[in-house]
Amino acid sequence: MFFRILMAYLLIMTAAAFCMCGIDKMKAVRHQWRISEKALLITAALGGSVGLLAGMYIFRHKTLHKKFTIGVPAIILGQIVLAAVCMILF
Repeated sequence: MFFRILMAYLLIMTAAAFCMCGIDKMKAVRHQWRISEKALLITAALGGSVGLLAGMYIFRHKTLHKKFTIGVPAIILGQIVLAAVCMILF
């Protein structure tokens, strides 16, 4: 049961981060109010990192910012390490 809840949570966070990236790109093109970089990175850290990375390259958004091109893969790597440690301990 825990595994299903975790997978649902990660799917929701991934979709949210992907959509946030697309919305922010659309707003950037239209010179409208933007989603903060902090909000995007927090969403990635809370489980949406794969969605944000996919959104970055699909929407060609934030791909020139080192904070994102290095930070998001670093978050993914950290999440993989955390998952591996949790699998070993539990």
